[in-house]
Amino acid sequence: MKHILSLCIVLLACTGIYAQHTIRLSIKNSEEKEPLAGATATISTLNKTTVADSLGIATFADIAPGTYTVTVSFVGLEEKQVSVTVPMATEEPLEVLLEEGEEHEAEEVVVTATRISRTIANIPTRVEVISGEELAEKANMKPGDIRMLLSESTGIQTQQTSATSFNAGIRIQGLEGRYTQILRDGYPLYSGFSGGLSILQIVPLDLRQVEVIKGAASTLYGGGAIAGLVNLVSKTPGRNRELSFLANGTSAGGLDLSGFYSQRYGKAGLTLFASRNSNRPFDPADIGLTAIPKFERYTINPRLFLYGKNTTADFGITYITEDRTGGSVNYIKNGGNGFFEKNNTDRITTQFGIAHKLSEHSTLQFKNSYSRFDRVITIPTYTFDALQQSSFSELTLNRKGEKADWIFGANVLTDYLAEQVQTADPKRDYHYNTYGVFVQNAWLVSDKVVLETGLRGDYVNEYGFELLPRVSAMFRVTPKLTTRIGGGFGYKTPTIFTEEAERIQFQNLLPIDINRSKNERSIGGNWDINYRTNIGDVGFSFNHLFFYTRLNNPLVLMGAAGGKVQFQNSTGHLDTKGMETNLRFTYDDLKLFIGYTYTDANTHFTNTKEWLPLTARHRLNNVLMYEVEDKWKLGLEAYYFSKQQLNDGTFGKPYWVTGFMAEKIWEKISLYVNFENFTNTRQTKFDTIFTGTINNPTFRDIYAPVEGFVVNGGIKIRL
Repeated sequence: MKHILSLCIVLLACTGIYAQHTIRLSIKNSEEKEPLAGATATISTLNKTTVADSLGIATFADIAPGTYTVTVSFVGLEEKQVSVTVPMATEEPLEVLLEEGEEHEAEEVVVTATRISRTIANIPTRVEVISGEELAEKANMKPGDIRMLLSESTGIQTQQTSATSFNAGIRIQGLEGRYTQILRDGYPLYSGFSGGLSILQIVPLDLRQVEVIKGAASTLYGGGAIAGLVNLVSKTPGRNRELSFLANGTSAGGLDLSGFYSQRYGKAGLTLFASRNSNRPFDPADIGLTAIPKFERYTINPRLFLYGKNTTADFGITYITEDRTGGSVNYIKNGGNGFFEKNNTDRITTQFGIAHKLSEHSTLQFKNSYSRFDRVITIPTYTFDALQQSSFSELTLNRKGEKADWIFGANVLTDYLAEQVQTADPKRDYHYNTYGVFVQNAWLVSDKVVLETGLRGDYVNEYGFELLPRVSAMFRVTPKLTTRIGGGFGYKTPTIFTEEAERIQFQNLLPIDINRSKNERSIGGNWDINYRTNIGDVGFSFNHLFFYTRLNNPLVLMGAAGGKVQFQNSTGHLDTKGMETNLRFTYDDLKLFIGYTYTDANTHFTNTKEWLPLTARHRLNNVLMYEVEDKWKLGLEAYYFSKQQLNDGTFGKPYWVTGFMAEKIWEKISLYVNFENFTNTRQTKFDTIFTGTINNPTFRDIYAPVEGFVVNGGIKIRL
């Protein structure tokens, strides 16, 4: 009996030695003790990393007995190390409180476009984020709209579509703007007709960050996200009140006045944004035509937030009105004869969202938006007057676990266009309803592998059903080296609202023939490599991306009877492939960014390969920043564009664009000045922008800046 008892004791001891245990941490901020979803916890000795769930709980499973040092971090908060002895003394998670600290690198920013509360470094989908100091610096350069936020990013080009209205679209990886989806806080508010002038009417002062996903992103957001998506994330009430003002003036006759207020009142919060933006007619080439039109725009956007124990809600409304006139400077100033293009727009959008926590791991969310966009385009011989009304409703269930996160959802998108009769031509009216269901899963396969899969089904009332699978994976090769690979399918419903149609103000354009048209369909993929290290006192990061997209049955503008034009599906395809390289060096107060993009985009129509118009094969981005925290910012930029093929078959000239920015910062006030394009690169210096006479011009493609050298400066006040 004694021997048996001794044996049992030995067996129990051995079991204790080899038993595996669990470490659970409850990660919160130190001030309000709110859970920090997406916080990262690492045990370097075991090479294990985990991410906190929606309740801020970080879990390590299968841990042998012993004492471990766990490093806990979250964006904007000080990193903290805690010692944990396993087995833990209690089943309750160990509380870890993180204090506010200095700004972290962009890789630690929590993104929302993927609908997973994780940092950039911990998600399989490649997301580029413009936030913090970078967002503020770019906003200084063009405080009146978001073109500068996007145009200076690798692989993204803002393409001007009108020589006189200054309208522009976003091109990602060579594809036209209609293949990029623009979201505001996850709401599709700028699609179809309402996409016209959109990036010119969005002021950046109330933005917290801008998120860009390149390539197929259709699982969560449906058709239109073929080239990628841009999610504009608004500021929300924080722990401290924010009251800020901006006044900006330009040598081109521009004036921008903006104000933003944010505060949380216990269980309620409020943000309020308002702005006035205007410009006088500006003609630096002295050819009698505006490079920047005369315009005046007003924006107001109040938003209310409610915070309950398990339920949060928000509601916002935005109103934008603008009068814009470009063309003959003499006509604008004195009236009489001359070519002109007038754009009168009124935009009203609403956003409503409510989220309810069903359990510790599940959240049910409902979102709704409504958009009313009224735009009248007038040229001397033609008027296009149309009203677009659209709505978006979505219900999602988010389920977060230790190893896997799930998103289940369904949405309905309505899009209705009513054109006012101006000519004998048939109206371009339409009424589309899109019904979608989707599921997405993010699975932590191991400490080194994260897999993300998704499937979406859409039914469009006029064009049938589309099935959109998507998959991506992240491999953490070493703590410093990661790689991502992914791809998916996409589609785009036929539309007349393209860059080509904008260039002709929709004149002589016939409506889409539903019986002879079908959805454009795409397949695409990305593969990127990311490496971060320190070389002595120099921080270094390297990111290289390969991309490919094939678009079948692309919609092409073709001639029709009676001098008309009409969009039709081509029997061929177009593809875009290439690579992006980003280098970042940091040393003390100096930062150097170098970006290179190679884009090989071609059409394959009627068995003929041709260069996709208005796509630069080579582009180089160079930015040097010197920042003394809370004192000075100095920036120098240089961007190169290689030659581009134009729609008339000719080629444009290669060119450089340069800029210099300086900002002096005090506690409550900042003064800044920006010398944009100080080498005065301008298409009118080395190429024409129109043929014919100034009173009856035929405009050519705009592939280079037309406004030339412009100085802007202003003051920012924080109270």
